[in-house]
Amino acid sequence: MGLTFFKNTVLLVVLTIFSCGSKTTSKNKDQNEERKEKQEATAKIKDELIILGAEQFQLYSELLKGKNVGVVANQTSFLENENQHLIDFLISKNISVKVVFSPEHGFRGKADAGEHIKDGIDTKTGIPLISLYGDNKKPKLEQLAGAKKIEEDINKGVSAIDVMVFDLQDVGARFYTYIATLHYVMEACAEAGIPVIVLDRPNPNGHYVDGPIMEPENQSFVGMNPVPVVHGMTIGEYAQMLNGEGWLKNKVKCELTVIKMKNYNHQKEYSLPIKPSPNLPNDQAINLYPSLCFFEGTFISAGRGTDMQFQVFGAPSLPASKYSFEYTPQSNEGAKSPKFKGQLCHGKDLRKEPRLNKINLEWLIDAYNANGKKKDFFNSFFVKLAGTDKLQKQIEQGLSAEEIRDSWKDGLESFKKIREKYLIYN
Repeated sequence: MGLTFFKNTVLLVVLTIFSCGSKTTSKNKDQNEERKEKQEATAKIKDELIILGAEQFQLYSELLKGKNVGVVANQTSFLENENQHLIDFLISKNISVKVVFSPEHGFRGKADAGEHIKDGIDTKTGIPLISLYGDNKKPKLEQLAGAKKIEEDINKGVSAIDVMVFDLQDVGARFYTYIATLHYVMEACAEAGIPVIVLDRPNPNGHYVDGPIMEPENQSFVGMNPVPVVHGMTIGEYAQMLNGEGWLKNKVKCELTVIKMKNYNHQKEYSLPIKPSPNLPNDQAINLYPSLCFFEGTFISAGRGTDMQFQVFGAPSLPASKYSFEYTPQSNEGAKSPKFKGQLCHGKDLRKEPRLNKINLEWLIDAYNANGKKKDFFNSFFVKLAGTDKLQKQIEQGLSAEEIRDSWKDGLESFKKIREKYLIYN
């Protein structure tokens, strides 16, 4: 009896130990599997994370070391992984940055659209700043290779530039002027024999190609080349096309290097960490911009003077019975004197509109038909924005959005064949 009790006790202890051991082993196994899954998920996220051209210093450092460097930059020229502006980053790497050129809206990106920006000195680094907007859209030879003073009150000259770095965040619309700045910078550098390095960035509207093709007789700073309104290319791809198609003056070719991104494709959504200009405050505005910018060439407000820029449209003369949304533009950053300042506008709120993959013409056509001031609806800027006088005529003739879109098909097909030659990403 005692022996049986002893055997049963020992057996119970053994079973208990085995059971505890199994539970511990099982628990450890679960923890290991969970840890492995987390590591795999982290690695997957890392593999899918877009790495910008600017963030891959090892790919362009040798092209800059020992050189006098010019940089085309603004507030978007930022390296998230370094939490630094490109200019500060290059200086920290002992790169000799001699001059910074800034596009429309200035180096800090605060100026109104079309506002004249003076040259000056960056207060943080002491580097000369040259505006590439207004009368000086194309860098002058003395600004690239000379040593003349920028202005009488600036006692620093611009040293000779050996290489130019271009790093701006584009939004993929022909009338967004950063690609016009790219055109002129490449042209000037080609003429001066200065190589250009483009640090590539995503195109937030790179997932589609749409709109009328710019016609040569309508060339302007909001339409430099025969491309559609939405070209579907990164700024690096666009630079390759400028060179390859001979679109620079006298068909000069720039010595071009594009520092490619990692993990990017044209269908990948990209949220801009810094707004590219004062009136494109968020992803929704950037997506709607190719469609709503047409209103800039009309009587209608596109939301400047509000915090809903390029996410609403309206005018005092639009009927409240059809356009129930209301807003009143006031002076703000990027719009000191907005259209209809202080006046109540009736319009449409598009802030919850689904992501567009084509230009929406219905809003423009409906506003034209409802405005009651058809004669005064369009202004002279509209043809420049459209790149053709056909769109205005088609709307005035009463064509539907689909009929107008059908007229774009041949031009878009021809452009896509050209575009295909210069694509870096799928």
